[in-house]
Amino acid sequence: MTKTRMLRPLCLATLALSLAACAGSGTRGDPASIRGDDATMFTAQRTSLHRDGDDLLTAGLGLSGLQAMAPPAFADPERPSSAEVRRRALWANWRGIADLAPAGGYGTLYGSVATVPGREFHALATVPGATQPHRVLVQVPDDFDRARRCIVVTASSGSRGIYGAIAVAGAWGLPKGCAVAYTDKGAGTDYFDADAGIGIRADGTPAVDRAQAVFAPDGAAQGIAFKHAHSGDNPEADWGRHVRQAAEFALQALGEAYPDDAPFDFASTRVIAVGISNGGGAVLRAAELDGDWLDAVVAGEPSVLVDAPGARSLYDYTTEAALLMPCALLALDALPQPPLTAQVAPLWAARCASLRAAGLVDGTEAASQSQSALAILRGNGWTDGALRAGALSVGFDLWRAVAVTYASAYGRYSADAHPCGYRFSAQGADLSPRTATAAERAAWWSDGSGIPPGAGVGIVDPGAAGADPALSGLQCLRALAVGDGADARRVQAGIAETRAGLPRRGLPVVVVHGVDDGLIPMAFSSVPYVDRAQAAGRDVHFWQVPHAQHFDGFLALPDYAARYVPLLPYVYAALDQVDAHLDGGPSPRDTTVNSAPRGNAPLAARHLALPASTPAR
Repeated sequence: MTKTRMLRPLCLATLALSLAACAGSGTRGDPASIRGDDATMFTAQRTSLHRDGDDLLTAGLGLSGLQAMAPPAFADPERPSSAEVRRRALWANWRGIADLAPAGGYGTLYGSVATVPGREFHALATVPGATQPHRVLVQVPDDFDRARRCIVVTASSGSRGIYGAIAVAGAWGLPKGCAVAYTDKGAGTDYFDADAGIGIRADGTPAVDRAQAVFAPDGAAQGIAFKHAHSGDNPEADWGRHVRQAAEFALQALGEAYPDDAPFDFASTRVIAVGISNGGGAVLRAAELDGDWLDAVVAGEPSVLVDAPGARSLYDYTTEAALLMPCALLALDALPQPPLTAQVAPLWAARCASLRAAGLVDGTEAASQSQSALAILRGNGWTDGALRAGALSVGFDLWRAVAVTYASAYGRYSADAHPCGYRFSAQGADLSPRTATAAERAAWWSDGSGIPPGAGVGIVDPGAAGADPALSGLQCLRALAVGDGADARRVQAGIAETRAGLPRRGLPVVVVHGVDDGLIPMAFSSVPYVDRAQAAGRDVHFWQVPHAQHFDGFLALPDYAARYVPLLPYVYAALDQVDAHLDGGPSPRDTTVNSAPRGNAPLAARHLALPASTPAR
């Protein structure tokens, strides 16, 4: 077990010489960014204060402000201030991740939106070999516990911006007096409007001068480029290193915040990594890095690829779902609403007909064709629970959005060179490309999810035609996963770079996953990861949560709230357990939670049935 906090007050009470000796004990050392060898260069550094009506966790909005249906307004819609875009980004990212509905229990049954005054330290960092930087951010609360030094390090989920994990890591760590370090892991909402030559500055406001833009790619002649798809770096291959750099920046920030207590290093500071979705995958990649710099990891619903039976890459099952799931869902009953079956059934039947014409399914009418598509998905490992929850991703066109973005990222294609011809642009009512407005650009950084469509940016498909306009593009995307052409080999090589290894021996890891996850089915990700790690003797534990799907934010929809429990309470509970374990408490254990749907009632503790800490023997 790594060092415990009880040793730190003694170290901090000694003279500088004794403190240095205490910090240098054991195997944990200073990060490269502090030692100076192979140093991480943090650029565009700035610091901001958040007090007196503002704070780190909600920008002064509080729970009621986060629950408001409309985002915080800009005084000038075309020229917002950095404070305005930050407040709106926090509002958007809280609502995108957490269930804040009054009956959902956030802030009362679990979680925190406490007012936490403090400072933020912002910078850009670049991993060796990369051409584009990523954002790092450290939030240091005014009540940071200098006697029990702790850092919670996290990565944004999906392609979200730098505040994308505020409801995951910030909500747990900041009220406990920990510093929280964030990375956008080379994704984020630093969009670039090639038509106007306007990007996003480090403070989140529009950058008319290209030189001031955080992301200004070469080779983008028209439309809109964004970092995850168009950096040319395949950032996912380096997500573990992005997480470690964020932790390194946290040590630097703490040294600036509390110079009298310096040095801050990994030997004297507890570091716990947490993330969900592909942020969960990022912290698992960090867990495999050399060095005793990390104390524990909690990964919720992680997107992670390993060499193990049953494992499938995100791109593989996403392109399969994009193509087959609309048809297959016609054969599955009791789908959650939305999507409204009466509205989507004609579109899904058209997909069935397209698949039959392409020889991909059998049957002479929609009913038999959908049964054929369903049988294929079941045969490839999809459960009915994952398929039902996946209807949401079909309805929101999320499968195609993920596939288009990741194909570009894995193949390192520029914005004008997508292998299936896709581009991104503001769009008119008929979905034709148009020039973005100044007001749209001003809200990209705060409102965007980092992966269009959304925030006024759409997917342009030049091959769209006929009764099933998306089919041709989806077939092209699928061929990149399973084909053998030059572009397919290029994309597949990028996917291979993202394979995860084993976590460091002795590092406590808890993986938390919803049994009904329809975006990242645990059968393709967590189950093979845990099986492989446990077979190799790693300290990995698995919490399976029945009646949980991928998106807590969508539990605001009544039918989803009635069917599913949120996953965040279990992530927080896992963090509580590993933190207590590092203080000498019992180790977490594998568990299948006895959760229960709430129906039409408010969420209660009995619905969650959170795992209790195992008593010490």
